[in-house]
Amino acid sequence: MSTGTSPTARALRTLEILQTRPGTTAEQLAEKLGVTDRAARRYVAILREAGIPVDSVRGPHGGYQLRRGTRLPPVSFTQSEALGLVMAVLDGRPAATDAEDLVGSALGKVIQALPPGIGVQAAALREHAAAAPDPGRAHADPAITSALVGAIASRRRVVITYRSEAGREWREEVDPWAVVVRHARWYLLCHSHRADGVRTYRVDRVQAAEERAAGFRMPEDLDPVALLERHLGTGWAYPTRVRFEAPVERVAPWVTPPMGRLEPAGEGRCVLVGSTNNPAMYAQEWLAVVPFAFRVEEGPELREAVAAVVARFAAALA
Repeated sequence: MSTGTSPTARALRTLEILQTRPGTTAEQLAEKLGVTDRAARRYVAILREAGIPVDSVRGPHGGYQLRRGTRLPPVSFTQSEALGLVMAVLDGRPAATDAEDLVGSALGKVIQALPPGIGVQAAALREHAAAAPDPGRAHADPAITSALVGAIASRRRVVITYRSEAGREWREEVDPWAVVVRHARWYLLCHSHRADGVRTYRVDRVQAAEERAAGFRMPEDLDPVALLERHLGTGWAYPTRVRFEAPVERVAPWVTPPMGRLEPAGEGRCVLVGSTNNPAMYAQEWLAVVPFAFRVEEGPELREAVAAVVARFAAALA
């Protein structure tokens, strides 16, 4: 849809605003259209004359809204929205430049349905933008993700088949609380009945998800993102405990939630308590970059991994 200033363009923009934000007042509509309140009401009148039922709701929470059951025209995009959509898709999935890719095929259909003036720009962006693949990025299976989201919506337990990074596979029954996207990775936040506690699982490592008849109650005041951050470093195979010769406020910028929980440990010191499935990665990619003296107090697997890193660096100076 064009963002022009003609009456037709503004009337269509009015329809789009009411479609996405029911209850918009005349003042809010005028602000978004860049016109007076009187002009905004005139565009609402144009929609009504065109046979689109727009109701006025009085009261402090009132405003304009489309009548229930109204059949709306196909979704329309401004040029900026269309280009932003293509950029977001390519940023998250570089393979979408290929029409044979699942997401690439869907993106092609969206571009094809755009009006000529907008579709040409979106198609050119997709064709000429080169997206470098990220070898470390893994994509969650849409069917499994949909099954998990469906179970969350219906408040039904799910039996998942999970394969860890090390290749170990198991099945367990969980209460799926939320699917959270964090740093381009998709996580399942849930209550594990096997572990009887909160767990976070990578959705791309879930091999199967089977909904059960048993229901569950969602925790009150659940903040999925905050809870995920707190539990990313817990529940894994190998426990870790690292003491730093620096206070919490200096170490904290170097510690991410998957590394564990950072706690004060006396004057000028702190400890990092967590767990991991990959001690080598924990030592090489996380601990090695922290610019403070530290000692591994717990976790024989992590101690071995740190020793291997030390030996490799020492050999480089021999």
